[in-house]
Amino acid sequence: MRDEHMVICSPAVFELISPDSAPVPVKVELTYDSRDPYAVQASFRTGHGTAVDWVFARDLLADGLMASSGTGDVRVQPMPTDATRIELELNSPSGHALFTTCAQTLGEFLDRTYESVPPSTEYSWLDFDMALSELLANDRARD
Repeated sequence: MRDEHMVICSPAVFELISPDSAPVPVKVELTYDSRDPYAVQASFRTGHGTAVDWVFARDLLADGLMASSGTGDVRVQPMPTDATRIELELNSPSGHALFTTCAQTLGEFLDRTYESVPPSTEYSWLDFDMALSELLANDRARD
């Protein structure tokens, strides 16, 4: 585990795509925390002042900049009609959402994360003691 800790945050605007209406801009806060080096969190700000958080594999987002990536709940790919934009499709038991966002903005954010924690070094950033403590605390909370 590394002694240094870093958090990278970047605001972004995603557009919610609906077949029945014009795209709706949604403010999103992208966050990368070196304590969870394989993941990126996206906090989607809803119109009610609350956030809906999704956590993605960092590599899934990076791969989705170049080609279709992901299966199941999260899919990322360049837009077929506009390579400067990325499609992000989210599926959950409570619904489905399709967003688009600027490929350059997402790419620059990911570049910053890879500069901070290079590929193949993520393992050395993991804090196993902290992760185990969180797992045990969550397990006790369910009892």
